[in-house]
Amino acid sequence: MHSAGKLGVPAEGEESETDSEESDVSGSDGDDTSWVSWFCGLRGNEFFCEVDDEYIQDDFNLSGLSSQVPYYEYALDLILDAESPNVDMLTDEQNEMVESAAEMLYGLIHVRYILTSKGLNAMLEKYKNMDFGRCPRVYCAGQPCLPVGQSDIPRTTTVKIYCPKCEDVYYPRSKYQGNIDGAYFGTTFPHLFLMSYPYMKPVKPTVGYVPRIFGFKIHKSAR
Repeated sequence: MHSAGKLGVPAEGEESETDSEESDVSGSDGDDTSWVSWFCGLRGNEFFCEVDDEYIQDDFNLSGLSSQVPYYEYALDLILDAESPNVDMLTDEQNEMVESAAEMLYGLIHVRYILTSKGLNAMLEKYKNMDFGRCPRVYCAGQPCLPVGQSDIPRTTTVKIYCPKCEDVYYPRSKYQGNIDGAYFGTTFPHLFLMSYPYMKPVKPTVGYVPRIFGFKIHKSAR
């Protein structure tokens, strides 16, 4: 399987200390492991939450996606761990395309799911666990961040992390996370999340960096 949902554009920033030591696949290939659990367990896919099967099985929630994803029916069956008819007739190349399509389809379902009450709650738990990383800005003092896309159109930009304290966006620390398509999280999620859980919104930093030369502030005219 591919750890797709990735754009193949390297992110700027450092890798986490464990990136060079872990295997690309942290999920299990055991028979009792669902495709969704396997996919969310891949290294780099830590930003994804597990979408409920009930949500995926509701055709209304998937409206319009069949025209965006190739091999749609096969990809959906793969996500739901269902047996597709005539799947044995697919070539190895076609099977690879189905796998990639499943990852794309899951991402497009995911961006819708995390805007629902159950999806927001699932992301809340991940936010509390700091699964999305911390703000690299010194004066934000390690503020937990939220994933955000700079576009809602797939294959446009990679995912970034949004800091609710300084209200700016940054590249994820891990290059694996930084290759994920930003459209799988969208432009709305972090802001709806903070409106839904206002007690999670931190106070803005009151201090900032002041450039100095020999201890003296640099006058604006000298900049």
